[in-house]
Amino acid sequence: MTTTPSPGLPPVAAEVAAGALDLLPARLRKRVDGAVAKASGWPVEATPDGVRIRVDEDTAVTLKVTNGIVAGADDAVCDCLLAPACLHRAAVLSQAPLAEDAPDAGPPAEEAPLAEETLPAEEVAPAEEVAPAEVPHDETAATTLARTLTPDRTTALRALRTAATTVLVTGVTGSGAVQRAELLHAAHSARLAGLHLPSAAAVRIARRLGEARSEDPAFRLSELSAELAGLLGLVHRPDDAVTPARRAYEPAKPLRLYGLFTEPVVTASGYAGATTYALAPDGTLRTVSDVAPGGPERAAQAAGSPVPGGCALPLREWGDGGGVILTSPTVSPDGRIGGGSRIRSVRATGAQWHEPPLDGLWQQPPADQLATALDRLSQPADARPTGSDLLFLTGTLGGDGVFCVTDGPSLRLIAPDERPELPYTENLRLLASRPGLALRLIARAVPDRPDGVHALAAAWTGHDGEQVRADLGLRRLNRSHIPAQTTPPSLRTAPPPPAPPALPVELDLLRRAVERTVAGGRAVTAASADGELPRRLGAVGLTTGAQCARSLADAAADRRHDALGRLLPADPDTFAAAWLAAALYSSAAARSLLVAAWSAPDRTDPDRTDPERIASDQV
Repeated sequence: MTTTPSPGLPPVAAEVAAGALDLLPARLRKRVDGAVAKASGWPVEATPDGVRIRVDEDTAVTLKVTNGIVAGADDAVCDCLLAPACLHRAAVLSQAPLAEDAPDAGPPAEEAPLAEETLPAEEVAPAEEVAPAEVPHDETAATTLARTLTPDRTTALRALRTAATTVLVTGVTGSGAVQRAELLHAAHSARLAGLHLPSAAAVRIARRLGEARSEDPAFRLSELSAELAGLLGLVHRPDDAVTPARRAYEPAKPLRLYGLFTEPVVTASGYAGATTYALAPDGTLRTVSDVAPGGPERAAQAAGSPVPGGCALPLREWGDGGGVILTSPTVSPDGRIGGGSRIRSVRATGAQWHEPPLDGLWQQPPADQLATALDRLSQPADARPTGSDLLFLTGTLGGDGVFCVTDGPSLRLIAPDERPELPYTENLRLLASRPGLALRLIARAVPDRPDGVHALAAAWTGHDGEQVRADLGLRRLNRSHIPAQTTPPSLRTAPPPPAPPALPVELDLLRRAVERTVAGGRAVTAASADGELPRRLGAVGLTTGAQCARSLADAAADRRHDALGRLLPADPDTFAAAWLAAALYSSAAARSLLVAAWSAPDRTDPDRTDPERIASDQV
């Protein structure tokens, strides 16, 4: 399918964007950031096989799109006299979003089965016979082969560290097209050397730098900070950096899957679609996705795509209490199901959230779920098991719109995506207007928002006593879906729910210092550093945090002189190491304190939220 993913520029392959500046002479490389700023205002016209960007009346840059992206250097052509070594072409390729592998795409299907094709029941193994695949292999030999640190890999890791450190030292405000290109070059070399995790992390950082430069509403400084910390951590742990390629799909035995919910997917790089989550008999989560180049409007279309294998059950219906049995599926190590030519599917009996086996997901203590989710979120995105960041919560909507979790805290329900094409925001506003409504909720933990969670799907008892289940990002609710507002007497007389959990102010100040470094670089860190933050951290018992804050300030301000009094160059590696220590500490401390807040039987007891006591016990 060859389409322009959204109005504007199509995604560009990372290696094409990285090479955009290589042809420019030094005098033009200095001007590329200004040209990129102008490129955002150049009109874009659709062509039969791509887009044309009008620079002026006499000059245009043409991009050829193949499978949704600009895949090669020859697919970007400028008709000016200096091309291809011209600012026009370099600016357009630098301005365009970076392409990525289609999320959850799975292995290509050699022969796609017909949507109407079904399997006779006798060809499907019964549910009790379903078991994980047994793929014989020599794990020791595979691990040794995968983790061999060759000279090429050592060089690639060094280039990644240098590129990431440069971004950190200059900050978002100082990282232009040149720094972004260096990061992409390092990512490309790392991918060729088999360093798939750090390569993917570097591309994500470059993508977020592009979002920041274009003032994209999707940009989050906290996400860029976490990505930088993850990449710098990987290059300091070569054994973890050397891993097989992501999503190595393997044949599996038949799977009996109970649909949970369906989530819309819209990425900053121009992909959109839907992902359905399902529960396997062994208690693990699996996903099936339909994601391709497109805008937010494609999410609803993809939710109507059939389950692969011929049963003609739409993903959305499967996620809404449906069930399927898959034979000859291919499954990645993190739980994603591919769509190969051999897979077959038939409908099966599903389950409601309050029925087994799905009901068991809501029986786990909320604090234990949060601890697992935060631990998984601290891992590289490509290494997380699917659904490991999800929370399954039971509770009641409070009078002030908060969600009071049973055996847990009060939380704010946050829309994961505020695009008007997705109904998250208006659905949550409607639910908040019904205090006292009992909900079962599927949510996602938000590490930088301790007071809330991203609400993905919900279930409640409707007017007629029937269970209502809604994918909050796909189904647009109205008042007929929710019982009339009847505040129960217990809610009228009960004291107001406790405030949502909050981290100690001192720890939040350290987190802001870490993110301020990412935003402004070393110079801003040096200018804003003083002894107050280490003192405050030490005063509440976060002594390691105090040491991290002090080391970061010292590394930012450290400018030594030689014997003749001349200023020596700053040491970027020492500064990056100090920042990484502060970032890792603030993240780990926040996880520990937040889990402690969720675990407390009485969160209004000051002894249970005292930072000094909790830090000494858990941090």
